[in-house]
Amino acid sequence: MRCATCLGLVATLSACAGQASLSSGEDTGPDPVIAKPAPSAIPTVNIAPAQGWPANTTPTAAAGLSVQAYATGLDHPRWLYVLPNGDVLVAESNAPPGRSGIGGIKGKVMGAVKKRAGGAVPSANRITLLRDRNGDGVAETRSVFASNLSSPFGMALVGDTLYIANTDSLMRAHYNAGDTRLSATPTKVADLPGKAGDKFNHHWTKSLLPASDGSRFYIGVGSNSNIAENGMEAEANRAAVLELDAASGSQRVYASGLRNPVGLAWEPRSHQLWAVVNERDELGNDLVPDYLTRVDRGAFYGWPYSYFGQHVDTRVKPQRPDLVASARRPDYALGSHVAPLGLTFASSDALGGDYAEGAFVGLHGSWNRKPLNGYKVVFVPFRDGMPSGAIRDVLSGFLDDAGNARGRPVGVATDRSGALLVADDVGNVVWRVTSTASR
Repeated sequence: MRCATCLGLVATLSACAGQASLSSGEDTGPDPVIAKPAPSAIPTVNIAPAQGWPANTTPTAAAGLSVQAYATGLDHPRWLYVLPNGDVLVAESNAPPGRSGIGGIKGKVMGAVKKRAGGAVPSANRITLLRDRNGDGVAETRSVFASNLSSPFGMALVGDTLYIANTDSLMRAHYNAGDTRLSATPTKVADLPGKAGDKFNHHWTKSLLPASDGSRFYIGVGSNSNIAENGMEAEANRAAVLELDAASGSQRVYASGLRNPVGLAWEPRSHQLWAVVNERDELGNDLVPDYLTRVDRGAFYGWPYSYFGQHVDTRVKPQRPDLVASARRPDYALGSHVAPLGLTFASSDALGGDYAEGAFVGLHGSWNRKPLNGYKVVFVPFRDGMPSGAIRDVLSGFLDDAGNARGRPVGVATDRSGALLVADDVGNVVWRVTSTASR
């Protein structure tokens, strides 16, 4: 099927799509409305074509906040990590070629969707270091910190060792404080799901979070499918958070049934592990809410058999009522098809008292919903280690009035001053959000 034909089919599918029926906010929060499933032979396809940012244009910051470009001209920046000296590492990365797990006409259409949405660019396979020498909120120094990687994503510094989660392996290398390039070639600690011998590698990102003592890592691994249509044998150690021993590289499933747990973070007051999760597609505009949740050892969160607790997905055959009976209900819905990727918790009150306790989430944005949803950075307020209020926008304006994507937020992190950094993979920018009072 030629690309032009694929795009024509995408346009036809978009025209055939219905509209969401839930009003704004009904599918968010601790007790969202769970709509009736509305599967169809022709799924909703609604794309925000990638346009990039016009000159002298930025996202729209919430009242009391200001935003400026920390770095521009990057190559599909996906994930961020702030080093102790204030340097910022950016994983410029994308999916490895092939092995998406989606075949036939659907695979071709999804390839056209990704291309139109700005998601089909080749992976730069590198980590870039950004340094703001004079503290003005703009990185003057940029250098290739590590290259020739394999779709890198998660990064973590433990002592003087930097760990890098490629799509297929966990790597490590010695790091000298202040270096603008790794002086040592990374070596492999362990293979991860998605290695060369695996037939599929559908959700390719591998997020990485160390335990407080650095002895273990927690790795978010997405499913190899939408609802296990490639068979459960293709889902070994997937749709899960893995726990990996740093010394031996041995790994086991820490929590399961999480379709695509991308952002992982420790909640600073409870020291509890939290994740943002991308849920399944093709059940209609109003299903299924993506979510933010605590991740407990041994817990099961439903995928593929059920969603948002024990709501059975009847498309999955055979069913597992024994597992569904134990499915954990997520803590906080973020909205249907918003595609939450980045997660970080407030580290101070640098953005003001309204943002002193809670979670910042980068919502990459929908393709399987009409109207579009996501395409912004939001804040979920917390109290005593748990969500305690309505979700609110921090950065918006990633869509123009015609529904084109100027940018799409991915990873989020706080820098040493408490400012919020946002990786924008369509705009090829890292944004920096500060309080207007501090400015």
